[in-house]
Amino acid sequence: MARPFRFGVSLIVPATAAEWTARCRRAEELGYDVITVADHLGMPAPFPSLVAAAAATERPRLGTFVLNTGFWNPTLLAREVATTDALTGGRLELGLGTGYVAAEHETAGLPWGAPRERVDRLLRTVEELKHLLGPDGPLRHGTPWPGGKTPGPGDGGPPRVPLLIGANGDRMLRIAAEHADITAFTGARTKGSGTLEPLTATELDERVTLHRKASAAREEPAELNLLIQIVTVTDDRGAAARPWLPRLPHLTEREVLELPVVLIGSVEQIVDQVRDLRERYGFSYLTVLEPNLEAFAPVVRELRGR
Repeated sequence: MARPFRFGVSLIVPATAAEWTARCRRAEELGYDVITVADHLGMPAPFPSLVAAAAATERPRLGTFVLNTGFWNPTLLAREVATTDALTGGRLELGLGTGYVAAEHETAGLPWGAPRERVDRLLRTVEELKHLLGPDGPLRHGTPWPGGKTPGPGDGGPPRVPLLIGANGDRMLRIAAEHADITAFTGARTKGSGTLEPLTATELDERVTLHRKASAAREEPAELNLLIQIVTVTDDRGAAARPWLPRLPHLTEREVLELPVVLIGSVEQIVDQVRDLRERYGFSYLTVLEPNLEAFAPVVRELRGR
């Protein structure tokens, strides 16, 4: 049986306290299930932003989408996770990724490393968090990842913070299949310049198939998330796609419109596209970027929880 839809928005623009409060309340008012914050220099700092979002809202879950593990010492990260989950009333979802922008590490004076080293760092972080935050760990906080009985009152701690892992490469998808409650597909590959190039529908099929095979032994597979890059509500799909062609010179107009991370059309057409993403790939949890907060809201109203 397909999972019901959940919808998140990634807030990426720095703001004053009043602006941030208004933005979070607007996301809740529009029906978004999750408010998330990225982990890039020049954007809001994740954990204080999520605590402020919790104070401004009542219902949405609050997530890091996703932390750059190269920025974080695992022990200090565990303290941030435990404190933030407590201060948000247990609404935290912890998202982790390897990072893909070398310049940010250089600016922060932190090592970048080869792809294998960055994946090793993420896996080590997951394993250390499991120890530090688990029932027997020094920062005891719920049950270890993945799975297991969720503690209740008197069982020795709060429920486990759900773990999301952002992935695209073979090894990362296998790690996510083993450890994550939520696997977030980037729907794109990283180019040498640190930019992202979207995957075609066929390429994403192959990525999802790999993850599905790696998850075969799990009793309950991870929830699947996709980050949507473009949302445009229009009656002229071709005209809306054309401004993107110079940025994607290897793709035709039709191929741009068929990209899984692109939702262009009338509200009814986009609703159908979202349903197709769940039917074809299993994506029941979609995240849009902050500039698309309002444009995507009618789709949220139509499909949330269904």
